[in-house]
Amino acid sequence: MKERTRFRRGAYLIPSLFTTGNLLCGYIAVVRSVQGQFEWAAIALFIAALLDRVDGWVARLTGTSSDFGVQFDSLADVISFGIGPALLAYMWALSDLPKPWSLAPFLYLAAGTARLARFNIQASGQDKRYFVGLPIPAAACALAACVFYSPARVSDPIAGGLVAALIATLAVLMVSKVRYRSFKEIDLRSRIRWVMVILMALVYFVVAASPQIVALILSFSYLVSGLVPRLGRAGRKEPRPAPAGGSDGRA
Repeated sequence: MKERTRFRRGAYLIPSLFTTGNLLCGYIAVVRSVQGQFEWAAIALFIAALLDRVDGWVARLTGTSSDFGVQFDSLADVISFGIGPALLAYMWALSDLPKPWSLAPFLYLAAGTARLARFNIQASGQDKRYFVGLPIPAAACALAACVFYSPARVSDPIAGGLVAALIATLAVLMVSKVRYRSFKEIDLRSRIRWVMVILMALVYFVVAASPQIVALILSFSYLVSGLVPRLGRAGRKEPRPAPAGGSDGRA
């Protein structure tokens, strides 16, 4: 009985190990950004996003979710997907721009932190199939994909302005009410796990063929995926209510 209890306690550490790896990658991204090694900083952010996804899967798969894990994960996310991408974007493209533009990374950081705080408060009462607002790891991956595609330091003020506009857009999406798929409804213990393994293998080969382009396509596809349904609803005309008395308005 004691051995079983000890094993159970040890199992709770497994998701936290992945979260610690996520935090380590965020730290590496910060260091590499300061050193001007932007490509490696972007890769560190991608790995951090992968570990952030895996720790949630492991916690659900092993039944070891806990309040400590939730808080630890959120604090790690502030570093890896808040400070890390903000500093990377500033060092990569915005450090030479005037202040209104160069403050865009702070807007991103503030919005991302608010997004995480809102998630922690509202998570228990929301549909698990969706995130409300763009998840901060997805926002970080969108920035990292741009850097990974073109890691040379941005010196053109126009290009820098576009980067600042992208960062501001990501900040707005994070605090918006746009819904994004969470994919938490996938049960890794069911038969679908074999399908997932095959799909992940195919994705691996596609990414290996052209990682820069694939990373850009995947990150921005997810970015747009939450906007498409909303734009579709906005494009539909609301039906006119029938006049009082049940008449359809015809003579």
